[in-house]
Amino acid sequence: MEYNTAEKPLKLPEYGRNIQNMVDYCVKIEDREERKRCADTIINIMGNMFPHLRDVNDFKHILWDHLAIMSDFKLDIDYPYEIVRKEDLHSRPPKLPYNNSNIRYRHYGKTLEHMILKATELEEGEERKQLIRLLANQMKKSFLTWNKESVDDEKIFKDLHELSQGKITLSIDNYKLTESKDLIGRGNINTNRKSHSRKGR
Repeated sequence: MEYNTAEKPLKLPEYGRNIQNMVDYCVKIEDREERKRCADTIINIMGNMFPHLRDVNDFKHILWDHLAIMSDFKLDIDYPYEIVRKEDLHSRPPKLPYNNSNIRYRHYGKTLEHMILKATELEEGEERKQLIRLLANQMKKSFLTWNKESVDDEKIFKDLHELSQGKITLSIDNYKLTESKDLIGRGNINTNRKSHSRKGR
């Protein structure tokens, strides 16, 4: 009795030992035309094993790549596609460039930092005041979301002054932000509304 453990390792185990044996046989066929017909038959069998993948882009191309891999690139036929190269199988993809720009306060995020700097470019007026008020309240909400504790307005104003490069100065004497409990409460109300609407569907 022969055991699979005594056989050579499968290059693509998902196709099984029988398909690998067919590929090995195909490689040894001397007649080129017959070898190509055999390869076409193997591709059809491989495709029938995964019918749910037929709609995947380049499904046939993938099968021919797999056939080449299982033959250890020894199958000498005219492939209908440009198959993967052996040397590319184990090559690493290039590293993705990551944005390494520093975020001064992670709980505020980079987008909020950009918006604060944008606000400094606006001319003095009601629009600038409204935007600054919205940004300060958003900073307070973000702080509470990350830290889960109360924060006084003076801390927010200090951070806003720093993030605006000293161009925005607020004080508790002339600015009053939304209460912490109201900021957190609004988030809970919105969440509850969503959950109720989902239950009603």
